[in-house]
Amino acid sequence: MIKNSFESSQEQEQNVLTVEIQCMTPPDEQQLEKMRAFFLAEYQADEIDFVIKRDPGVVGGFRIFVGDENYDWSTLGRIRQLRKSFQSLQKLQDPAQIISLLREDIQNFELHVGHQQVGFVVSVGDGIAIIEGLREVEYGEIVLFDCGVKGMVQDIRADGTNGIVLFGDDSEIYEGSRVVRTQRTAGIPISKKILGRIIDPLGKPVDGGGEIGAKEYYPIERPAPGIIERKSVGRPMETGILAIDAMFPIGRGQRELIIGDRQTGKTTLAVDTIINQKNKDVVCVYVAIGQKASSIAKVVSTLKKHDAMDYTVVVSSPASDAASLQYIAPYAGCAVAEYFMYHGRDVLIVYDDLSKHAVAYRTLSLLLERSPGREAYPGDVFYLHARLLERSAQLSDTMSGGSMTALPIVETQAGDVSAYIPTNIISITDGQIFLESELFFAGQRPAVNVGLSVSRVGGAAQTNVMRKSVGTVRLDLAQYREMQAFSQFGGDLDAGTARQLKYGAGLMQLLRQQKNAPMSLHRQVITLICAQARLFVDVPQKEIRLVQQELLTYFEQYKSAVCHKIEHGKTYSDELKNEIIDTAKRFLENRK
Repeated sequence: MIKNSFESSQEQEQNVLTVEIQCMTPPDEQQLEKMRAFFLAEYQADEIDFVIKRDPGVVGGFRIFVGDENYDWSTLGRIRQLRKSFQSLQKLQDPAQIISLLREDIQNFELHVGHQQVGFVVSVGDGIAIIEGLREVEYGEIVLFDCGVKGMVQDIRADGTNGIVLFGDDSEIYEGSRVVRTQRTAGIPISKKILGRIIDPLGKPVDGGGEIGAKEYYPIERPAPGIIERKSVGRPMETGILAIDAMFPIGRGQRELIIGDRQTGKTTLAVDTIINQKNKDVVCVYVAIGQKASSIAKVVSTLKKHDAMDYTVVVSSPASDAASLQYIAPYAGCAVAEYFMYHGRDVLIVYDDLSKHAVAYRTLSLLLERSPGREAYPGDVFYLHARLLERSAQLSDTMSGGSMTALPIVETQAGDVSAYIPTNIISITDGQIFLESELFFAGQRPAVNVGLSVSRVGGAAQTNVMRKSVGTVRLDLAQYREMQAFSQFGGDLDAGTARQLKYGAGLMQLLRQQKNAPMSLHRQVITLICAQARLFVDVPQKEIRLVQQELLTYFEQYKSAVCHKIEHGKTYSDELKNEIIDTAKRFLENRK
C-alpha cells in the first residue's frame, strides 16, 4: 500500500525507536509489552519498532540493541552478573559461611537493567578498525568485536570515531560489525608459575607447556613509581663481563642502553648478563620484539643449556606477529617484571630491541593517519619509550625494596648514534654501552667502545673491592687508543711510549671474553689488579689470555681463601692487593 504524503509526515513527526532483539526463542506478547513500557519510559519515544533476530549464541533470554547501546538480558549475562557478586567469597575460609552467603546472594539476586555502549565498524584493514558510537571509551581500553577478536583504543578523534588496533585476524570483521567496551585496560594474566615459560604479548603460553594457571590480571600500562617510592641505586647488577663491570657498572634499578650496529654482539651481551644471574636470586625477563623466530629459539636454547630458564620469562613477539602485538610486547614484559618487583624481588629485563618496537608503532600510527614527523615517526614516540623505561626503579624499603633493571637494546645504522630513536633513548636512560663494528671485526669481543660508553651511576653501583681494583684502567685504555692512532703514521717510538702501547694492547686482550662465559667477581678483581701491576707486559700478546686462565685456575686451586675473601668480604685492602700481586709474580716466574 502506497502511503500518502499526510501519513508520511505524521510518521516523521512521531519519535519511533528501533529496538533489535537477539534471542533463541522469540519473546511472547507479555514480554514485548514489558519491554515496550521500559523503553518508552527510558527513551521517551512515541512508538517502539521491534526487530527480532534469531541467534543460537544467546542460549536463553535476550540481547537487546538500541542504537549504540546494549542491554544484556541473556542467561550468560545473568551468570556474569552473579559471578561478580561471588568474587568477594574467594577470601573466605569457612565453608558454612560461604554456603550461607551463596544462598543469600541467589535469593536476593536481581538482574540489572543497566546498559553498555555499542559501537559499529566504519572501516577495517591492515590490522586497524575505525569505529563510531563508543562515546565514553578511553585511550588504551580493550574493546571486543562480535567475532571475539579484541582490540585496543589507540586514537580518539574529534569527529566521534575511534581508531582501534586489532589483536587478531580481521577477516571476520566487516563494516557494520558491532563492538562493545570491556572497561578494562590491556593486561596480562600472571602468577609465580610463569617462571621458565615462553609467552606471547597477551600472556598465552607458546612453549607447549600447558596453562600457567594465573590468578591475577596485571595491567601492562602502569604509572612509574614516584620519587618518594624510590631510593638511590646502590647495589650492583653484575653482568659477568669484565669490560662492563669494571668501567661501566650497572646498578639494580638502573636503565643502561646497549647500542650498536646489527651483528655486533648486543643480544649476546644481554644473554650473558642473564646467565650470570644464576644463584643470585634475580628474576630475568627477556622480551623479543620483531626478531626472527629462529633467533628467539636460539636464545631460549642457550638459556636452557646454562640452566637460566629456571629464573627467566621470555615474552616472544616475532617478526611474523602483527604490529599491534609487537607494540604491546615490551609493556607486557614490563608488567611481568613489575609483578615480581612489587613482591620484593630484583628483576632484570631486556628489551630486544626498541628500534623494531618504534618501527611497529610508526606502522600503527601511519595506518591511523597520524602526521609523520622526523624519519616518519610520530611526535609521541619519545613518550612511548619514556613511559616504558621510567618504570624501572629501585623501590624504597616501604615499597618492598624490589628493583627492576632495564637493558634496552637499540640498533644503529652504520654507527649513527645521532639518529632519532637512538638519541631519544640515550636521553631517557642512565648510560649506554656502545658496541663498535670496527672492534668487533678486529676480534675484540665484547666490542665495547670505551670513549662512547658511559654509566651515569658509576662507582655507586660497584662493590668496594671492584671500585678500588679498577684504578685507572679506563684512562689507560683511552690513552692507548689515542697513541695507537698516532703510531700508525710510523716513525721511531721511545721506550716509554712503546711500553705503554704494549701495556694497552695487553689490556685489550685481557678484556676479551668468550660468549656465554661470564666471569665471577674474584676472577675480575684478580685480573684487574695483576694487569695494573704490569705483570702481563712481558708476556707475548698471543699468550696473554692463556696465561690469564692458568693464573686464575692457580688462584682457585691454591689460594681459594683469597677468592673467598673477594666474593664474600667484598672489601679492598692493601694486604689483599699485595697478596694477589706476590702470588701472581711467583706463578709467572715458575711458569717460565
